[in-house]
Amino acid sequence: MNVTSANVTLVLQYRDSFSKALTKNVIVVVLGISINYINAGLIRTFCKHQIFYTNPRYILFFHLVVNDMIQLTVTVLLFVLSYTVYKINFSFCCIIIVLAVFTTENTPLNLACMAVECYIAVCFPLRHMQICTVRRTLMLIGFMWSTTMLSVLPDLFFTLATEPLDFLNSKVFCLRETLFPNPLLIKKRDIKYLLFLVMVSITIFYTYLNILFTAKKASIDAKKARNTIILHGFQLLLCMSTYTGPQVLIVLKQFFPENYVDHLFASYIIVQVLPRFISPILYGIRDKTFRIHLKSHLWC
Repeated sequence: MNVTSANVTLVLQYRDSFSKALTKNVIVVVLGISINYINAGLIRTFCKHQIFYTNPRYILFFHLVVNDMIQLTVTVLLFVLSYTVYKINFSFCCIIIVLAVFTTENTPLNLACMAVECYIAVCFPLRHMQICTVRRTLMLIGFMWSTTMLSVLPDLFFTLATEPLDFLNSKVFCLRETLFPNPLLIKKRDIKYLLFLVMVSITIFYTYLNILFTAKKASIDAKKARNTIILHGFQLLLCMSTYTGPQVLIVLKQFFPENYVDHLFASYIIVQVLPRFISPILYGIRDKTFRIHLKSHLWC
């Protein structure tokens, strides 16, 4: 039995009771609607004031918010469908999974780019306007999407080319492992996630440590800088679990197979939902300039 078959068998064997399933779905839907409501207020605020869409830092934040709204909407839909419909058409599953993977993998890359922008602003303030331009920021966003597309689309094309027609026309339990069942693609994903984990981690640690040291040397409020870095680090730690989540689930499945469905739910909340809850608070509400304008738009 391969990994995909084993996962689906465990989900079938240990299905939640009605009350438990209802509780999980209510939690996920309420969190999704609440976070997207706040994000919609952030987007409205961004679009109403020129000071934001001419600033590279806020452009990256706007991209992060839009990306998170798409990701959250798609994954909440997928979560609800897994309990209500259970198996869906391969083509529809393909669209949902590809969108979910694109946006999920974009988030750590976007946060790393925001860390680099902050590093340049603090450590090289005189060159910040020259290095961080609106045009370069838009090119960077395009590069992020190109990176995630190049990492996922080959898996999709490989599956379409190698799997039998019956499989492509069938109804499946919509997981990434179900969509791309070839063991080579799973190994490729694990290797890619390891490389991304190393690169993003090095970028984050290097930039934030330099920001902290520069703040101390310049007699800037070091305590405030440290608290901000701790919050950023916590969010990034949650987002980085995108790269380690599959391996953790494999280990938990071996030792606690009867709790596999609960592990999937916990993984979804920690990896997919919590980082999207922290982003509006960390980059929107805590930002003084954004907070001033946000108050007049959040209730619209």
